[in-house]
Amino acid sequence: MSIPTRTLGTAGPTVGAVGLGCMGMSWAYGAAERDDAQSQEVVRRALDLGVTLIDTADVYGPFTNEELVGAALRGRRDQAVLATKCGLVVGPDGIVKDGRPEHVRAAIDASLQRLGTDRVDLWQLHRVDPDVPVEETWGAMAEQVAAGKARYLGMSEVGVAGLEAAHAVHPVATVQSELSLWTRDPLAEVLPWCEANGVGFLPFSPLGRGFLTGTVSAGSFDDGDFRARNPRFTAEAMAANTALVDAVAVVADRVGATAAQVALAWVLAQGVTVVPIPGTKKVHYLEENAASADVVLSAQDLADLDALPAPVGARY
Repeated sequence: MSIPTRTLGTAGPTVGAVGLGCMGMSWAYGAAERDDAQSQEVVRRALDLGVTLIDTADVYGPFTNEELVGAALRGRRDQAVLATKCGLVVGPDGIVKDGRPEHVRAAIDASLQRLGTDRVDLWQLHRVDPDVPVEETWGAMAEQVAAGKARYLGMSEVGVAGLEAAHAVHPVATVQSELSLWTRDPLAEVLPWCEANGVGFLPFSPLGRGFLTGTVSAGSFDDGDFRARNPRFTAEAMAANTALVDAVAVVADRVGATAAQVALAWVLAQGVTVVPIPGTKKVHYLEENAASADVVLSAQDLADLDALPAPVGARY
């Protein structure tokens, strides 16, 4: 099995139509099920399936997720389109933005060392630092492309104004933002901007942090799982949002797919350069997600999904 491919914008790399987000392998979702050996197996199986976009970040862990991914890719580095990020730092008061040129210059060298490689295929600014002009941050990142340390540059969770400012300095290859059946904000402005400017779009959390699969229940999170503090995952919000899961399940029954595959197929239908990056720590979920690239939704299926109500609860 090898999934279909998509090109990230007019000038970006060609990747499998579904990617792999690695954050949850070592960060944010609790340590109860952390298994580095199993997670490395997931990364290698992804390459077997043609899931070639492997996404991590220096802040995940912090640092340990890049080390995990680097170990998983040992001997197979050239089969992956390796993506990482900079610009967020874990400090004594939590996560802060750091877009200073000196920080991003040091960040790429540290990431390359942890990943065990001489270049990153896609290097992304995790968040724009409001205290540093984005042109300065982006200019320092562009220097690393000229130096051969990164092939393409991307941005994450950014608005059109920030994209325009950065794109004027150096081409933006991709934008990574949350997009799913219960988070559709990018459809209004950011995704149309990407389409107009030949920029790829990488939806993270395309399965609604697991909720849209119908396998998540209230009270199922351990203390280290950030969903336990997420407004959409309170017992009340989850009860109200069950209607979304039920509607996805109806379509899934109709097309002979799982709820997760339908949720991903809807994301894939939002544009030809859209490549979702669902995360998982299990090979069987990886294989299920990869197979979503072959799920065909009819106009009626898409209309039914488009008509779903907004979720109860804020994103964060």
